Amino acid sequence: MKTSASNKTRVIAVIALSVLVSTIGTQFAQAATPTRYISVSSTGTVKVTPDAVRLNTSVSVSAKVSKDALAAANVAASKFRTAILANGIDKKYLSSTSLTVYPEYNYTQETGNVLIGYRASQSFEVIIRNAAKAGEIVDAVVASAGDALYINGVTPFVYDNTKATEAARTSAVKNAKAKANSYAKLLGVKIGKIIYLQESSAPSSYPIAMAQAKASDEATQIDLGQQDITVSVSTKWTIS
Repeated sequence: MKTSASNKTRVIAVIALSVLVSTIGTQFAQAATPTRYISVSSTGTVKVTPDAVRLNTSVSVSAKVSKDALAAANVAASKFRTAILANGIDKKYLSSTSLTVYPEYNYTQETGNVLIGYRASQSFEVIIRNAAKAGEIVDAVVASAGDALYINGVTPFVYDNTKATEAARTSAVKNAKAKANSYAKLLGVKIGKIIYLQESSAPSSYPIAMAQAKASDEATQIDLGQQDITVSVSTKWTIS
């Protein structure tokens, strides 16, 4: 009776071990089976009218001595600041980008380099949040500082691109899914869930805009045009 009970126990143990080995084998087989997927890339682009303008200016004055040149440049810069603030620009959107004082020479073959004076210059960057007023502001600052002021560039750009980026992102994912479906149809398979997504956003280009005078009232007009907000995605979709 003891021998029979012992044999029965061994049989049960063997069966249990066989089931365990079978289960582990199935799990390893499933783990070893690679996930089948389609990998596609796509982009979404939205055209946006710029809502802001970057204005780059400088004041520059020459004089016989450096002290006088700097003093005269400071006067012109002060007039420029006053005009900017008077036209509704917040101080946080006005920044100095450079300040220089340097000697100026006149060169001839007979005399070589001859010191003729000193030039003082200060450059500024202004963010005009109300793009529609950019031309009006340009006219105001030119009138304020006179011939000492130089307009180095006016650049329309999209200050707040949150909504445009969201729309471009939606378009990019829809395009990616449509492309994955197209490939699946060609291959005779069906796409499943997305298992990978990586986004990259293209930097917005900031072309220099032309500042033009209207024939009707001689006011400066800044042409804003449109800019592209682009989002690119790389995706992987399971197939069956």
